[in-house]
Amino acid sequence: MAFTDPKSNIEHLQIGEEMSVIDIGSGSGAYALAAAAVAKNGQVYAVDVQKDLLLKIKGEAAKRHIHNIETIWADAEETNGTKLKEGIIDRGIVSNLLFQIEHKEGLGKEMGRIIRKKGRLLVIDWTDSFGGLGPHANEVFDSRKAKQLFEKFGFKCLKEFEAGDHHYGVVFERI
Repeated sequence: MAFTDPKSNIEHLQIGEEMSVIDIGSGSGAYALAAAAVAKNGQVYAVDVQKDLLLKIKGEAAKRHIHNIETIWADAEETNGTKLKEGIIDRGIVSNLLFQIEHKEGLGKEMGRIIRKKGRLLVIDWTDSFGGLGPHANEVFDSRKAKQLFEKFGFKCLKEFEAGDHHYGVVFERI
């Protein structure tokens, strides 16, 4: 098993070539770039609160000749924070974010608003605190808590999987 591998983790989402995908808290863009390679004729939205990270994603996408990523400077914890229309997203990704955000309920509500019915959401987060990487032990947001959070906002858990040596993965479907 590897530390965590975005390309293999997103296989659990079953992204189609023409789907719309959102990567919330996109950071370095590993998941957005991996999704864009699969959703070749679709649209990928990379959302982050840090403008400099979004600029890096744009640069990396241009270097790789990837033209289906749109960056959005936004706070997905806020009501209508992504600035997207209701129900337009086919697949969502929330990776390594739950342990560090303050308004988890706001994120759950926003994902429930933008992901269409039967759409899917992939949540990847830390299972533990590891050698100074990731969250402090008291900040780990485990898979049980993730399921409770997203089920509250119209999702059902389809499956759980090991997403790396120190990460869990949960795939949800919007009901």
